[in-house]
Amino acid sequence: MATSLVVRNVDEDVALALKQLAALHGRSAEAEHREILKTALQRPKRRSVAEILASMPNVGEDADFNFRNG
Repeated sequence: MATSLVVRNVDEDVALALKQLAALHGRSAEAEHREILKTALQRPKRRSVAEILASMPNVGEDADFNFRNG
């Protein structure tokens, strides 16, 4: 279900930039505003610490990085 959103007291330069960007993308300022909000608020799926650690490449053994060998 769509909801209306009103944004007041937007600086003129910001509104102009929005209109210019919308024209560049071939859409209305309202459609551009929706796209900006959608892009800004989309968040990637959070990964667990285990998933992050599992995705790290194997770069060797701890001994391979011991530069203080006698």
